[in-house]
Amino acid sequence: MIREQQRMGLRQLRGDGDGDGPGAQEGESDGEDGGGRRKGVAAGSSLGHRVDPRELEPGEYVVHKKVGVGKFVCISAEDGVDYVFIQYADAMAKLAVDQAARMLYRYNLPHEKQRPRNLSKLNDPSTWEKRRLKGKLAVQKMVVNLMELYLQRMRQKRPPYPKPVGMDQFTAEFPYEPTPDQNQAFIDVEKDLTERETPMDRLICGDVGFGKTEVAMRAIFIVISSGFQAMVLAPTVILAKQHYDVMSERFSSYPDIKVAMFSGAQLLNYKTKEEKDELITKIKNGDLHIIVGTHAVLTERMAYNNLGLLVVDEEQKFGVQQKEKIASYKASIDVLTLSATPIPRTLYLALTGFRDASLMSTPPPERVAVRTYVSGFSKERALSAIKFELARGGQIFYVVPRIKAIDDVLQFLKDSLPDVPMAVAHGKKVSKNIQLAMERFACGEVKILICTHIIESGIDIPNANTMIVQYAELFGLAQLYQLRGRVGRSGTEGFAYLFYTDKSLLSKIATDRLGAIEEHSDLGQGFHVAEKDMGIRGFGSLFGEQQSGDVANVGIDLFFDMLFDSLSKVDQFCLIPVPYKDVQLDINISSRLSSEYISYLENPVELLNEAAKAAEKDLWTLMQFTEDLRRQYGKEPRDMELLLKKLYVRRMAADLGISRIYSSGKTIIMKTNMNKKVFRLMREAMSLETHRNSLSFTGKEIKGELLVNLPDTLLLNWLFHCLADCYAVIPALVKY
Repeated sequence: MIREQQRMGLRQLRGDGDGDGPGAQEGESDGEDGGGRRKGVAAGSSLGHRVDPRELEPGEYVVHKKVGVGKFVCISAEDGVDYVFIQYADAMAKLAVDQAARMLYRYNLPHEKQRPRNLSKLNDPSTWEKRRLKGKLAVQKMVVNLMELYLQRMRQKRPPYPKPVGMDQFTAEFPYEPTPDQNQAFIDVEKDLTERETPMDRLICGDVGFGKTEVAMRAIFIVISSGFQAMVLAPTVILAKQHYDVMSERFSSYPDIKVAMFSGAQLLNYKTKEEKDELITKIKNGDLHIIVGTHAVLTERMAYNNLGLLVVDEEQKFGVQQKEKIASYKASIDVLTLSATPIPRTLYLALTGFRDASLMSTPPPERVAVRTYVSGFSKERALSAIKFELARGGQIFYVVPRIKAIDDVLQFLKDSLPDVPMAVAHGKKVSKNIQLAMERFACGEVKILICTHIIESGIDIPNANTMIVQYAELFGLAQLYQLRGRVGRSGTEGFAYLFYTDKSLLSKIATDRLGAIEEHSDLGQGFHVAEKDMGIRGFGSLFGEQQSGDVANVGIDLFFDMLFDSLSKVDQFCLIPVPYKDVQLDINISSRLSSEYISYLENPVELLNEAAKAAEKDLWTLMQFTEDLRRQYGKEPRDMELLLKKLYVRRMAADLGISRIYSSGKTIIMKTNMNKKVFRLMREAMSLETHRNSLSFTGKEIKGELLVNLPDTLLLNWLFHCLADCYAVIPALVKY
């Protein structure tokens, strides 16, 4: 099911139909084809795949699947055959080009670091094998997390919404001719809401001005027609105000539908605390139907009467806490996410089919592509661009990445253009000043707006058709692309000038970014820019710190190749726990406590019952019991320690699918329902070599071969540590 979802997601996103389009590769199968590309990875995709050695440059780091990290030296012919030469820490390797094409990957890292910690050694394959194993375990954990996220949504149920009686009329009131992509997005969202019994979680990916908001408003109309409320969440007051204005106008002919705006800034619908409290009460009572706002609508104070839909615009702009809050809503209500260039995690979920997505890449008929120029900065070039725009009656955004650079830019422009009205807007200004500057710019009073990247979120000025970005090398690729989408929105040709400081100082990443934004100058390229950004940045924001370390073991391309491979084999790594009460532990150890310890305990019978109940519930509860016991009575004596270890061994055995444990001479035998692949992964993941070397798997039994016969107390201790070592693999397995 997951495999089919993955393929379907890719087909939908890339427009490949039934897989015969540009995303399908001849001769593909469920696994790997002869050319090294995996089904489900589209042609031209920057997702993990093997590299063509002829595309490598001398000095680039590469990963050989079986040998490890090396440095590409050159391709040279010997006896008419082309060979790839790779430098490792202790020797030079030589591979035929066709063999290298099957085994080599580029070595890229998260957070834009490109250098590996060290090169691998050809004569020490075990070190590389350990690194590769860490990456493999991280892959398995990621797959399980994705599975659980997807299955959690599949388990949620809500009755389909009925199609509103007035839907056709609401659709007819849209004043523009929808593009084919927009029409398909309308159909996708309507089916999600009116035909499915599970909550919607759909990404709408389309450039600025391509009609994503209208898709959201049709979803809102369906939901509120059934008596539910809708929340529209934007990262800035400016963008929230724009959504509020658009939605107020769109729903103006429906007096029963009330739209309100709520944000932390006391600017708009309310001036006093009393008015804010009144607004919160109206939301709670259900008197307001569409609530537009910033992260203020996520606070604990906000209580909704009957919330049915959450629309999130530009999710990547929110902080970690807000994203967690958004994620908590996804468990119970319908969610629609709008983005021009989705964050890598969002995009990845869509690519792998774990999240539904609609791609809007067809521009409206009146839109013209923005002409993009990338060059070193000069005052003459900047002034020439400004004067050209002013001469045709337009306005200019002048963007810098850092607030401290604004004063210098403002002084330069005032000295050069003393008669041109200009204003400043940036995040350190209070919200009222930003709002005032935006309003003066919107009405045409101000001709040049000098600002930071805050304008990438929401300002829509039809007459602003030139964008100048100074220090463009300091912006991310996605930032540059949103920014550029703010000009040329009225049918007039727009211009974007991306100025860098000094070409000789540009990093390879900055050069790649600027080249990519220049390359993707056509309209509707947002999805492809985001995908390109994943390749350039090394999936930096897809991973947390721990996962970044795991990825660093093997590099991103090999990591993702392993990930897609693991997704296709997910059913082979399932673990079926057994009930705790069914686990037999045939080791003869007395459960009696000393009379001294019994007299020390307040209620020993009740305490032992609590211990048994904790073990029966889960390992976490048993650990909590142990901590509480030690907090109250101090470190337990030897007899209590043995009793606890018996509980721990049974609990861990139950979770690992082990139903009976007994000894026969120097052999410990554990009857289990796990399969051989799970056992192999578990054994490879064990940290202690003594445990790893002693275990074997035969039939449905795990056998531990000891060097000597151990007394029962030491045998229990060995089991405790061995199963704890095995337990580390649990997060990498699908549990049923």
